[in-house]
Amino acid sequence: MRSRFYLTVLVSLIGISLAFPNTAHGQDRPLLGFRALNVSSQRALEAKFDSFLKADNLRTWMKRLSAKPHHVGSEAGRENAEFMAAQFRNWGYETKIEKFYVLFPTPQIRLLEMTGPKKFRATLREPALKEDTTSAVVGQLPIYNAYSVDGDVTAPLVYVNYGIPSDYETLEAKGINVKGKIVIARYGGAWRGIKPKVAAEHGAIGCIIYSDPRNDGFYQGDVYPKGAYRNPLGAQRGSVADMPLFPGDPLTPDVGATKDARRIPFKDAPTLTKIPVLPISYADAQPLLESLGGSVAPDDWRGALPITYHIGPGATTVHLKLKFNWDTVECRNVIARIPGAERPDEWIIRGNHHDGWVFGADDPLSGAVALMEEARGVGELVKGGWRPKRTLVYCLWDGEEPGLLGSTEWVETHAEELRNVAAVYINSDSNGRGYLGMGGSHTLEKFANEVARDVIDPEKKISVSDRSRAALRVSGGGEEKERAKSGADLSIEALGSGSDFTPFLQHLGIATLNLGYGGEDSGGSYHSAYDSFDNYVRFSDTNFAYGIALAQTAGRMMLRLGNADTLPLEFSSLTNTLDRYSRELKRTMDTMREETDEKNRLIADGIIGYTLDPKKPDRAPKPKTAVPFLNFAPLENALLKAKESARAYDEARVKLSTAVTPEQAKLLDTLLIQTERTMVRPEGLPRRPWFKHQFYAPGFYTGYGVKTLPGIREALDQRDWKEFDAQMPILAQTIEALAAQIDRATALLKGSDANP
Repeated sequence: MRSRFYLTVLVSLIGISLAFPNTAHGQDRPLLGFRALNVSSQRALEAKFDSFLKADNLRTWMKRLSAKPHHVGSEAGRENAEFMAAQFRNWGYETKIEKFYVLFPTPQIRLLEMTGPKKFRATLREPALKEDTTSAVVGQLPIYNAYSVDGDVTAPLVYVNYGIPSDYETLEAKGINVKGKIVIARYGGAWRGIKPKVAAEHGAIGCIIYSDPRNDGFYQGDVYPKGAYRNPLGAQRGSVADMPLFPGDPLTPDVGATKDARRIPFKDAPTLTKIPVLPISYADAQPLLESLGGSVAPDDWRGALPITYHIGPGATTVHLKLKFNWDTVECRNVIARIPGAERPDEWIIRGNHHDGWVFGADDPLSGAVALMEEARGVGELVKGGWRPKRTLVYCLWDGEEPGLLGSTEWVETHAEELRNVAAVYINSDSNGRGYLGMGGSHTLEKFANEVARDVIDPEKKISVSDRSRAALRVSGGGEEKERAKSGADLSIEALGSGSDFTPFLQHLGIATLNLGYGGEDSGGSYHSAYDSFDNYVRFSDTNFAYGIALAQTAGRMMLRLGNADTLPLEFSSLTNTLDRYSRELKRTMDTMREETDEKNRLIADGIIGYTLDPKKPDRAPKPKTAVPFLNFAPLENALLKAKESARAYDEARVKLSTAVTPEQAKLLDTLLIQTERTMVRPEGLPRRPWFKHQFYAPGFYTGYGVKTLPGIREALDQRDWKEFDAQMPILAQTIEALAAQIDRATALLKGSDANP
């Protein structure tokens, strides 16, 4: 599982170093959170850290860790965890392996066959390739979706495009009902777990998900092993648990999955699918799709297979049979720390997962080995006599792929402690060649931009910030393009889900960043047996230069957060971003109103409709309820106050930071740590109380994709006007609480003016 945040651009950046002179290591630039007199020593520390980093270590570790299948609960997973823990101990860290006991299904029976009008049985197998030395290694998890329920169903087949809610609106307009049918959806459009969820809501009894070559195969480029893209028999494994409800062990919501944890009955587990689900390759999908009759699919539903895409239903029927071993397995997190010298009760936490679906070279080991080399470099600094002010915690999570198991269970187990001590969490996942992507809490946007200006792109020899800015100037859109042209800070993306940041940010309210390089390493190995060392060194970060860039980027963040005189949080970026989200929502509301009125007019005039039966008259779709007046005043008023509070804090920080004593700085840190906590509500979001953050959440029907201001945004999406009205004051109160917390920090700063 991953959620990359790199910029994907298909443009030439030749010569951009001429347009953007290299100022990446300007010694005269201030650092957020540092007194001016401490900046030069911090930069010297970072230069020394860089000198320790060696790409050969990343290569060696990846080859070792990806040699065997190492999914959660596997013997190779245990060996890998013990190897990594031993490295951390050698580097001087206090290290332990913390175990949890989680539900992890593996297949007993997988059968997919077309029963009519002709016979076909899916291979459901990725063959060994002579060009890929690990592809024949035994012990691989077969092609399947974790947390699909058992099932044995036979029914007509219907093609539903991406299988997201809007696709079912198209089916409704065509008079096609999937009730009692098996649906086949292509990957893309939303996270895979949304597809069986929406299918079941519409009455389907089974779901097949395939990788269409238009999105993920020969349409994109040469297929593996000649090129990087998914070959005809490659398939994407993955979890289909309903993680927008909650991630982690399906049987232990809100509590850590320790041996003696209270577990809910299996039959009551809400995140398991309601219907059986199976992923397949496009070679296995083609006979099924080719057999379909019925309406020809709309233009934007058509993939790249050499067939005419039909929707069905018709004579094509399929038999899907799945049965799983529902085992409890050990989930092993590697936790290593260096206690802080001055503020040991303020933790800066760094994480990446170590489990893979099969060999996992790209996902996750490309990020994990960069984290390891970063931690080794920090360890060398400690051996040389340096100690951070704050405690640094390095974590390698297990069980991320099935559903963020290791990180979620750790956070739930230590929730009370983390609420008090966790200052910032920095996450990575996969990593490759290309652009730096950054997502997370907008209180850290200015800090992240400062770091990006100080890391040199290994190929272009300019800062990674300048490289991203150049790409946006060429291919960006709207506001982002204008920001890049103006030289303003780059926006960091809001986080939905898809990696281990979720429990930290969206459950506990811990300020978070998610990092990764990529965009020039596209391919089709994702969640397949071909996500291997051989594949990675041929087509991704061939010399591990961007692995070193990730170690430099996250390493600088850890060193600065660990060393800063005061935590480098800033609030104007956050309040400006919230204001933008508010404006986006109002534009969405206006667009919905216009589209609803137009569609209802066409229905009323008899211009649109469909024929259910040639012997019966046309029947129009049901009109949608009109969009009423929605009151944004509470949000706008709260934002005005928050923006003023942010401005006052930033002015006081710039003016008074040198007057803050160490005792006051520690008190200020305490206030700053709690700012992100004010953004969570104990009752959580409607229908999913585990997700408590009021500004960022995965979408109920997007999964990985973020919904910003989710309480009111999803009410608007679902046209639930009553819920919108109920959620609006909650959001306004949350923003007011944030403003009040910022004001407390400002008052402390101003109080320090009398004590220089």
